[in-house]
Amino acid sequence: MDSLDLQVLQQAREWQRAGRGVWLVTVIETWGSAPRPPGALLALRDDGLVVGSVSGGCVEDDLIARVREGERVSAPALVNYGVSKEEAARFGLPCGGTLRLVQEPLADAAWIDDVLARTARHELVARRLDLASGAVTVEAAVRGEAFVFDGHTLRALYGPRWRLVVIGAGQLSRALAPMALALDFELICCDPREEYHLTWDVPGTRFSKSMPDDLVQELQLDPHSAVVALTHDPKLDDLALLEALKSPAFYVGALGSRANTARRKDRLKLFDLSADEIARLHGPVGLDLGARTPAEIAVSIAAEIVAVRNGVTLAQKKAGSALPAAAVAAGSACATG
Repeated sequence: MDSLDLQVLQQAREWQRAGRGVWLVTVIETWGSAPRPPGALLALRDDGLVVGSVSGGCVEDDLIARVREGERVSAPALVNYGVSKEEAARFGLPCGGTLRLVQEPLADAAWIDDVLARTARHELVARRLDLASGAVTVEAAVRGEAFVFDGHTLRALYGPRWRLVVIGAGQLSRALAPMALALDFELICCDPREEYHLTWDVPGTRFSKSMPDDLVQELQLDPHSAVVALTHDPKLDDLALLEALKSPAFYVGALGSRANTARRKDRLKLFDLSADEIARLHGPVGLDLGARTPAEIAVSIAAEIVAVRNGVTLAQKKAGSALPAAAVAAGSACATG
């Protein structure tokens, strides 16, 4: 679940509580090169105001026009776009794409409260909509599940927002932070050093003066979390990495040369980490982009984190870099498949 989904649900709830008519529109099926995947969400107000997206824009325009012309569905209904190549072209669906939607009135926003509260606790949940009755239930979900529509029931996943913990508040962290925010990460910067935390002023981020290992333990990292250590101070970086590598975090990385990475791994071997846990460390951090400046290095780090999040093989690493075992296995699978 990205922040756009959160914004859609939050805005829909505010409109409904203000007494406005509100409809939720969900992509349930696509064929061809449809712009948005199943599960994509949009909220539509009774005056045509909209938040979210289900296409490149033309479908939204048609949905808005329908509401403004008085079309107000009172129960969940199916809506199809792009049945013919001509209609697909009209609605901006390339290559003869087809888009199938469910439009439903938002009569009760209590389930939205449940979804927002549980995802704020970093839980993964599913919303189940029965098209015949319009009834909505919220239930626990597990990582790896996907959006499902069987013709009668819609089951959409709402997971916690992706989270990035940056250890260190130096120049590189300042360059990385706005990139992470643009990529839809909640960003938490941690640095107990007074000369750094007093000057951290990146809007939209959270700052912690805790010791990094204490913060990592406190956050109870989950598979939607990433940690990158950027202080160059083993007293801060290594202890945080020690805790992060034992967690389910999908990405753990550390700044440093190949030689420093090797020394860091030797230090980590002195603690209660298994060889597999140590092998999860991404180091030197970032893809090989020939980066030199803080901004360029930040781009390489952000690119690597996104690649890992998306399950893409890390082919663009410097020779001799420490490559996590999972990435090596993925590369072998791609090479043989």
